[in-house]
Amino acid sequence: MSRSAISTTACLAAGLLLIGACGGSLADLGTSTTSPGTTSAATTTTEAGATTTAAPPTTLIPLPGSGLLACQVSDFGGVDDAAINQTAWAGMERAHTELGVAIEFLRSNDESNYRRNVDAFLDRQCDLIVTTGVLLAPETARAAHASPDIDFAIIDYPVGPFDPWGDPAPTNVRGLTFQIDEAAFLAGYLAAGMSTSHVIGTFGGLDIPPVTQFMEGFRRGALHYDVTHGISTRVEGWDGEDGLFTADFISMEKGYELAQQLLEAGADVILPVADRVGEGACRAIEEANAAGATAMMIGKDWDWYFSAPDCAPVMLTSILKRVDVAVFKTIQNLVVIDAVGNQFLGTLENDGVGLAPFHDFASEVPAQLVAELEELADDIAAGTVQVRG
Repeated sequence: MSRSAISTTACLAAGLLLIGACGGSLADLGTSTTSPGTTSAATTTTEAGATTTAAPPTTLIPLPGSGLLACQVSDFGGVDDAAINQTAWAGMERAHTELGVAIEFLRSNDESNYRRNVDAFLDRQCDLIVTTGVLLAPETARAAHASPDIDFAIIDYPVGPFDPWGDPAPTNVRGLTFQIDEAAFLAGYLAAGMSTSHVIGTFGGLDIPPVTQFMEGFRRGALHYDVTHGISTRVEGWDGEDGLFTADFISMEKGYELAQQLLEAGADVILPVADRVGEGACRAIEEANAAGATAMMIGKDWDWYFSAPDCAPVMLTSILKRVDVAVFKTIQNLVVIDAVGNQFLGTLENDGVGLAPFHDFASEVPAQLVAELEELADDIAAGTVQVRG
């Protein structure tokens, strides 16, 4: 388990086709067709403007998911956001390819789009609606209550016994959550071990649990390294209660500015937890290195070495949240057992979270540190090391 916890999946290593969301009116949603002996599930990405439909795969034998329609509603960002929208769409695409399920996507540019997009997919009579992010929890619960015959899955929101208003939660919603602080703990340990200044840094997009869970795991992992090795590492940008935030997941300029702030404070390993905003941090790190620094960056959600290739020269690793696997398995459940299944929690133990390879830094990470990370991953999975207070 430990080696898989600190290496990426084969599909990530190969890189994934990034399909950008195109414009289109809500009436322009794509359709799917099937015919005896073939599968022809359409793949559609939509936002205000035009609609793009990819050519469907064809095979002589119908795939088991032919006739089912799975639909994804994003939060801010499209299927190229280097975060959960993109990784969720990768799981949708896998279901389309391997199971024959038709898939569609609607991008939300702001919160005012949530209800419109969810309702558009209710009108499309999707068999499954996947919503990406905690901010979509109220609309997901509302739609699930109103449409008990449609299944839902929501990413980064733990579905409990009650909905956001305190009423009994709908039973047709599967929460896809991740113990990402376990992988972030490993990243913090790695960062402390690789830092020569003994200062590392982080910043977030919004001050919400799916973001601060990364930051707190990162901080605690660095502290664990300090205790193990008898040194002192300062963590800038998050103190366990408060920290640096851009207030959005869009402004690369804010990412650039906060990364500069962390670099000026002495940080030589930086973890941005703000989706594409991290590309601004990457630019600041590259400029600092051109002036003589030796700073590195850690990505989030999936392997930034591939998803943000311009950042590859400074990418030490990435904290992997395997949303693609969770989404695919949810769709697979719907195909096989006609239900989305119980709540999903991704951990180091079930390979739902982990670290990507070190890529260009592989020769620079000491073998002893790699061995310690593998042992630490095993200990976290076994419960002998606690990543939370």
